[in-house]
Amino acid sequence: MSVYDVEIAGLRGGSADLAQYRGTTVLIVNVASKCGLTPQYSGLERLQERYAEQGFTVLGVPCNQFMGQEPGTPEEIAEFCSTTYGVTFPLTEKIEVNGEGRHPLYDALVGTPDAEGHTGDIRWNFEKFLVAPDGTVAARFSPKSDPESAEITTAIEERLPAK
Repeated sequence: MSVYDVEIAGLRGGSADLAQYRGTTVLIVNVASKCGLTPQYSGLERLQERYAEQGFTVLGVPCNQFMGQEPGTPEEIAEFCSTTYGVTFPLTEKIEVNGEGRHPLYDALVGTPDAEGHTGDIRWNFEKFLVAPDGTVAARFSPKSDPESAEITTAIEERLPAK
């Protein structure tokens, strides 16, 4: 099963319809509005702007499991992301990424190791997963990895759909 087969709601309700991303490259990131890493939204948005026309999208997944750093309602989250960081990439419903309530999307992601070999539970907000156009998880990046780092941009560029 590909991550594109997982069902998840959009931030403001209805289906996020991950199947629409089949054939594209997606960077899935668990996000939070009140975290020291929240400024990464700026870099994520720049990635969105830079690669969107080449078959790429960032997918933000709000999560409140790390010290309650995403306490907002869907409306508050959307407003914060839009007005503070100019976010245009899609956001899903707020979910759990660890524990018994872990969403099936993260069940499909957490087995992928990062550069240090870490698999399993999400360590903090802004952990990133790169999903290839065929729906396989191609790479995992630590929460502190700058979205615009060479490591991440190279991985994206190597997996963009054929132009």
